[in-house]
This record gives sequence, C-alpha cells and structure tokens, in this order.
Amino acid sequence: MAPDIDKVLSYEIKKEIADRYFGFRKLIEEDIKEYDSLIITTFRRLEQRIGFDLVRLYILLKNEQVIHDFFQITGLDERLFYDPYLAESPTIRKRVFTGIQPHGMTRKSRFKNMVVDTYNTLVRHVKEYKDTLEQLREEQETIAEEINLFYQKNDLSTIMGFLRSLGGTASYKSGAMEGGLTPNTGQNLEKKMRVKAPSPVEKLLPILPELRPYKQIKHELDPIIDRAYRLQGEPEMRNFIF
Repeated sequence: MAPDIDKVLSYEIKKEIADRYFGFRKLIEEDIKEYDSLIITTFRRLEQRIGFDLVRLYILLKNEQVIHDFFQITGLDERLFYDPYLAESPTIRKRVFTGIQPHGMTRKSRFKNMVVDTYNTLVRHVKEYKDTLEQLREEQETIAEEINLFYQKNDLSTIMGFLRSLGGTASYKSGAMEGGLTPNTGQNLEKKMRVKAPSPVEKLLPILPELRPYKQIKHELDPIIDRAYRLQGEPEMRNFIF
C-alpha cells in the first residue's frame, strides 16, 4: 500500500520543527548550565578570597566602632561575612593568617603593614570580583537575548497551534516531541517547553562597591589603624598570628 503523502509530509514538518526547537533548547540549556557553574565558582572565590581578606581585617581591627569607621572611609557599606566571634577564635585566626609573614621595623609598623597589606589585597580581589560579575552580567544578557530572538522568529504558540492543525485532535508521535498533543494539553506543554532565561547576577551574588585605594585615603585611614593598634593592646604581629 502506498504511503499517505499527507501523513508523510505532516510527520516531516513536525520533525523539522521539533529538531529545530530542541536543537536550540539544547544549546541554550548548555549555556545556562555553564552560567550556573560560573555563578557557583564566583561565589566560592568570593568566600575564599574576599571573605578571608575581610575576616583578617575584622580580626586586626576587632573593635566594632573601629571596623565601622574603617569601612565608611573605604567605601564598604556593609560588613560582609562579619561575626564578632571571628575576632575571638584562635582557630579562625590561624586559618586566615596561615602563610602571611609580618614585616616592618617596629611593632607598630608591623601592625600597620599587616592592615594595609590586607586592605590592598582586598581592593584587588574586589576589583577582580566586580570584573567577573560584569562578564556574568553580559553572559546572562546574551542568553536572554538569544531566547527572545528565537521566540520572536519561532513563536511557540504559533508552532503549537500549527502542529495541532496538522494532527487534528488526535495524538501523534514526533521524535523529541513524542506524546499526545490535544487542545487541552497544548497549553500545559507549551509552558513546559518554553525556555526561561537564568536569573540576573544581581539576584544571585552580592554586589560590592568599588573600594578606594589606600593611597587616596591614607591620611584618613592611618589614624583609625593607630586606634585599632592601641585598643588591641599594641600587639606583636609575630606572636599575634602564630
């Protein structure tokens, strides 16, 4: 018996539409997966780099008012990763200062150098973090734009309606779109098939302000560092860390 030409054409059209849609969907899902992976990696770096820098400063400055004044001058508007317990824990102190060597001719200079070095490292890490956020922001916008363009050129409602018209009210099978498609199930299937853009980076990661370089605020920060040194009892950094 000769094949029904209408059925063959209907199947080929459905298959072509399905292949195009799911080919696009696979590429976008791979992009979204990579984006999500970069978000996780960036958050871990935030904890391991910026988090450690901040904890070192919390331990060195210790006094809450000193910390507040220091942050106000540098541009940090919130105390990320802050907990008063951090300044009192020998275990945490040892962990965050491991491998860091004090330098300076006097006790006071060693303390000041430790604070300044830590802050300079924080400034560098925050800049790197902000650069990464900008890259992630561009990646998210690119994915969202690709999805929008695809649906502008391939309206899913129109596609689903077209497929229904080809198959009438009967169920059909068509490669990746295997399963029944009726007027009652079409809307639910359309919702499941529609690809959503990933959340913007601003909703997933903290946004940090740009920090002012130490050289620009040296005259404002130095008195605060001196006050922290006195309030800490003029500690010896060689003993403070180890």
